[in-house]
Amino acid sequence: MDLESLRREYKGGLRREDLADDPIRQFEDWMQQVLEIGISDPTAMTVATVGSDGQPSQRIVLLKHVDNRGFVFFTNYSSRKARELAANPRISLHFPWHTADRQVKVCGSAEKIPTAESLRYFLSRPRDSQLAAIASRQSTVLTSRTVLMNQFEALKQKFKEGEIPLPDFWGGYRVTPAEIEFWQGGENRLHDRFRYTREGDGWKIDRLSP
Repeated sequence: MDLESLRREYKGGLRREDLADDPIRQFEDWMQQVLEIGISDPTAMTVATVGSDGQPSQRIVLLKHVDNRGFVFFTNYSSRKARELAANPRISLHFPWHTADRQVKVCGSAEKIPTAESLRYFLSRPRDSQLAAIASRQSTVLTSRTVLMNQFEALKQKFKEGEIPLPDFWGGYRVTPAEIEFWQGGENRLHDRFRYTREGDGWKIDRLSP
């Protein structure tokens, strides 16, 4: 494969005066724009955590809520990411909006949200998604897909009537940002990057070299 010759030009641009003073507002503006473009999985984000041995690990999850308190996603509390966050709550999120020639990076810390919030979201999921959350012991070794599907079908029979209970090993995290960076592709690889960092009760905005 000749990967070295694969390239394309970016034609966007981003100016300081175009930015909101608050990064959450800026994020919401950009999210609305990518929703209008209709890109696939606009809420998909890479979540990076670090193990006790210093090894970073990444996976893609879906953003389910954002407000001035932070970014919320849901997962199995027994998963690798959850175990790593229990030891080290520092986390990084990355939104790769390639179609819009944009990226957003969030650095901060994660903490579990209240059970009531997790339950509210859990009950909004399709029933099969609720069952899948219970059937999968995320990140554990699985001998075959048949074992997983058998567990899933057994749960469908067990809970064929009534509500499915929220498992105690499943719920949400809220990422409180300390730093948010907005990246816009530019001509000749002279991209525009702006970093928001917390400063007192507000935010400091710096332009970074591409």
